[in-house]
Amino acid sequence: MIAASVSDYRELARRRLPRFLFDYIDGGSYAEITLRRNVDALQQIELRQRVLRAVSTVDLRATLFGQPYAMPVGLAPIGLAGLTARRGERQAVRAAEHADIPFTLSTVGACTLEEVAQAASRPFWFQLYMIRDRAFMRDLLARARSLGCSALMFTVDMPLPGSRYRDYHSGLAGAPGLRGDMRRLMQGLLRPGWAFDVGIMGRPHTLGNVAPVLKGKSGIEDFLGWMKNNFDPSCSWKDLDFIRSEWDGPLIIKGLLDVEDAREAAAMGADGLVVSNHGGRQLDGVAATASALPGIVDEVGDRLTVLVDGGVRSGLDVVRMLALGAKGVLLGRAWAYALAARGEAGVHHVLELIEAEMRVAMTLGGVGTIAGLDRASLSRMA
Repeated sequence: MIAASVSDYRELARRRLPRFLFDYIDGGSYAEITLRRNVDALQQIELRQRVLRAVSTVDLRATLFGQPYAMPVGLAPIGLAGLTARRGERQAVRAAEHADIPFTLSTVGACTLEEVAQAASRPFWFQLYMIRDRAFMRDLLARARSLGCSALMFTVDMPLPGSRYRDYHSGLAGAPGLRGDMRRLMQGLLRPGWAFDVGIMGRPHTLGNVAPVLKGKSGIEDFLGWMKNNFDPSCSWKDLDFIRSEWDGPLIIKGLLDVEDAREAAAMGADGLVVSNHGGRQLDGVAATASALPGIVDEVGDRLTVLVDGGVRSGLDVVRMLALGAKGVLLGRAWAYALAARGEAGVHHVLELIEAEMRVAMTLGGVGTIAGLDRASLSRMA
């Protein structure tokens, strides 16, 4: 199959990954209404086509948190994404650097901060959750700082994991002990390419940054149980003072959908925020990010850098989000599918596709620069 779009890479990922891993990457919570709503809301936004606008060149360059990039697109943090290909986050950070865009390592990625730093030639971003063990958080922040991570993305929409039915159906969750291990093993054996590349050659499978607190337990059920028991639902805005005291670089609050929460983020001194519903993986039935974005931009866009994720499957979607007011767009599933299908080369190719599609959309929309994209670039919003 020749991959010409993100949807093509999704199909290639489905064919290559064992079911439990594909469904983890691909799925959402409950009935997956918000997962579908993210995609549908973007597709309903009509781009405005203009002609004879003398757009001979398109300049995609943008600056985010003081760092210039080739385009205002980044790779969002994805837990366990590194298990879709051999030492996957190492491959992804190299692809991001080649495209000159930021890469964000998840706290619960497969590779450690140190391993990704060894693969990288410049600073990357790091994502963190509010964890009950503040000493562990302090250690992670110190490690990220010592390795030169240039921004911290602090995720606030996961005080506890959402209920993801697909994970129960596939055996990733709800099947502890030998029964779950055997289900996942059999699924892996049905995907021999993945089993050799990741299962055998991709060792060690230590679940990266959380391995020290798992104390030698590296099974999937150990990891999921740790997440459930150690994320902190008692966290409030005042707890972010702890983060600020331990981190002096750019701070990005990820997981906001509400204007009042955006005001709180601006008031506490965040440098940026990500309009996000966790890809539809947390509270099902909430607003699509494309629907929530304009109100948040209008409220705080002059005080901090507003980023967005959710439902982005093409360069046209990136242009839609930028026209709605975002300063940058994070890709999630798009790069995870590509990594699963073809590793670093797949992520590189998807980013080439995104760039080419952005150039087409902007040329046919009569806009030559990123700064020129605004709501006048749309004929109808979601």
